Parts: sequence; C-alpha cells; structure tokens
Amino acid sequence: MIYLVLVTVLWAVSFSLIGEFLAGQVDSDFAVLSRVVLAGLAFLPMTRWRGVQLELKLGVTVVGALQFGVTYLCLYRSFAYLSVPEVLLFTIFTPLYITLMDDLIKGRFSPVALVAAALATVGAGIIRYDGLSSDYFTGFLLLQVANVTFAAGQIGYKHLVQRYPTEVPLHRFFGYFYAGALVFALPSFLLFGDPERLPSSALQWGVLVWLGLAASGLGLFLWNRGACLVDAGTLAVMNNALVPAGLLVNLVIWNRDADLLRLVLGGSVIGCSLWVNARFSQHAVWARKQTAPGS
Repeated sequence: MIYLVLVTVLWAVSFSLIGEFLAGQVDSDFAVLSRVVLAGLAFLPMTRWRGVQLELKLGVTVVGALQFGVTYLCLYRSFAYLSVPEVLLFTIFTPLYITLMDDLIKGRFSPVALVAAALATVGAGIIRYDGLSSDYFTGFLLLQVANVTFAAGQIGYKHLVQRYPTEVPLHRFFGYFYAGALVFALPSFLLFGDPERLPSSALQWGVLVWLGLAASGLGLFLWNRGACLVDAGTLAVMNNALVPAGLLVNLVIWNRDADLLRLVLGGSVIGCSLWVNARFSQHAVWARKQTAPGS
C-alpha cells in the first residue's frame, strides 16, 4: 500500500507539470517516446538478460506495451477531441475494469471489490465532472482503450509475478516493460510525430527528464510492485486516488481555482471505498480470522 501512496503523490506532481509546461506546446508522441526511452535507459544497467524465465520476459514486455505504450498514446490523442475536464472524467472507469479483469482471470465474482471500485468511480466523478461537449464520442472511445490497457497491464503484471515466482529481483527484469512500450511509442512518433514541436526550452527538457526518470521509471516500477502486494479491490480504488491528490497539488503549487466542497466530498467517497474493501473483502475477512485469538 505504501508504494501506491508514494506513487500517487509522485504522479500528482507530475500531472501538474504536464499541464503547465508540455500540454499544447510539445509534440505528444515525442513526449511519450522520451519518457519510454529515459525510463528504459535507467533500468538498462540493471536488466538481466540471462537466468530469467522466457515467460516472464515476454509477459513483462506485453504488459509494458499495454500499460505504457498503448495507454499513453491513446491518452495524449484524446486531448484533440475532449476538454481537460472531459479527459479527467472519462479516465475514472479504470477501477471497474481492474476488478472485472481480476475476477475473469480467477474465474470468480467479487461483489465487494466491484462495489468499492464503483464507489471510487462515483467519488472521482463528483470531483471531476464539469459537463460534456456535444462532440466527444471519439475521445471517449480513445480513453476507454487507454483505461482498459492500463488496467490490463496492472492486473497482468500482478498475476504474471504470482504465476512465475522467481528469485531474481523484480527490478532486474523490469527493463523488458519499457522495451514493450517502445514497440508502440517509436513507430507512433515516426509516423505521426511533429519534429517542429520538440521542446524549445531547458525547462521543458527538464520536465521531460523528470517525467521519464521519476514518473515513468521509478513511478511505474513502484506502482506495479505495489500492485503485487494488495488485493484487486484496493488496487482499483487507488487508481482514482490520483484525482483528489492531483487537484490538491494543483491548488497548492499553482494556486488554481478548485471546488473545495466537491474535492472534500469526492475524496471522502474514495476514502469510504477503501474502507469498504478493507472491511468486507474476502481477503480482509480471511486475514482477520487468521489473527483472531485462538486461531
């Protein structure tokens, strides 16, 4: 859980940096590609090429292609069709996809996790909703692809590590994650990128370096590490914890207007969803029985 909380704070800061210094100024395909390359280079010296199961290598590569490559390319493209509030609103369905995918893989149905994810979605919607434009269908579809692939990457990595246990430390084969993302990010920039919209200042280059090494490198590794240590319900809820965190950072650092009542109300609903999952999920009930007196 601590990993997910730390990365939520990290990503909240990074989200503000994107909005202030990159959005609408730097080519989105180049921004994604630079993040992939920088994060990959950071893990390259640690990557073990031998002694890692082939299933893990291929699996982590596919996860990276989905969770980083496809997700970010679709996310950035959605801004051409949607306003920022609409983009934020349509990303809140990720928790639902996470719980449904986890249940599908395990061949079961977990109503508590689904309820918790639904509560988190409602809480994020309270914070983010600001009306919809009349022309949003294409953007909505792009964001749902991004939501599904981001959810699939998280659940895929979680189950991959559980299914193929290894004594090799996770960071020694996480470099394959960025190799998978590069499979989509590089061709996308070569085909659709605009070389005229590369970073034009040292500050913009600095933001890209931060996003590549901190947000995409350290952040994605710790997030996926944390995903392996919690149940699917908690993971689903934490996917929407970025909403109040991001708005708070934006308010404190950039002094942007925010509806504090909606922020508090929505944040409270997200917090309630965490409590529901922790109190009533099968995993939590089992843990309490194990620690009960006389057990």
